[in-house]
Amino acid sequence: MTLYNEILPEFQKYGAELLGISVDGVWCHTAFAKDRHLHFPLLADFEPKGAVAKKYGAYRNADGFAERALFVIDPEGKIFWSYCSPIAVNPGADGILEALEDLSLQRKNNEHVESSSLAR
Repeated sequence: MTLYNEILPEFQKYGAELLGISVDGVWCHTAFAKDRHLHFPLLADFEPKGAVAKKYGAYRNADGFAERALFVIDPEGKIFWSYCSPIAVNPGADGILEALEDLSLQRKNNEHVESSSLAR
């Protein structure tokens, strides 16, 4: 999470909103965010435990934890890109930044195609 906090301007460059979410409670998130000086919201998927993580396929029923999962959700609310890694593996930021770049390029291309068809 601290890595994402450090590169928050990169997310903002793409007009992206960064959110963290875990199956921990609000009190854990408050302490975690304060301790690490995070500048983005942390959401609690605590009650019912893991409801959001289950919908995104990141919840582990066996032990009640969620994998480290990253999602880029497009402006229409659809998953554009996702990556799920084991709890012990930090997924880094390269993949998510590449996905934001790809989404940005796709949106620009779509706008260009739409404006070209309107000009005819």
